[in-house]
Amino acid sequence: MTPSHFMFSTSFFIGTAGLAFHRTHLLSALLCLEAMMLSLFLALSIWTLELDTTNFSSAPMLLLAFSACEASAGLSLLVATARTHGSDQLKSLNLLQC
Repeated sequence: MTPSHFMFSTSFFIGTAGLAFHRTHLLSALLCLEAMMLSLFLALSIWTLELDTTNFSSAPMLLLAFSACEASAGLSLLVATARTHGSDQLKSLNLLQC
């Protein structure tokens, strides 16, 4: 495993661990998701450069566009949650309530 592959996989698993173990605020969960998407974007970019082909050159930009859409949807949910519940703590949200 090359050092770049180790760095990308480590950053992805750190984001996953942060998402799994630190679920107190919605904002921290969104930041962990963004860290995971950024590590995937960098890994996909380096992968296309290592292959030296133009077939996969649009894939990192497509992933970045989806990441931006995910971030905007997450931030809008954060604002809506803060307005209706008064805080962004995940334990105050009840998913079974209509």
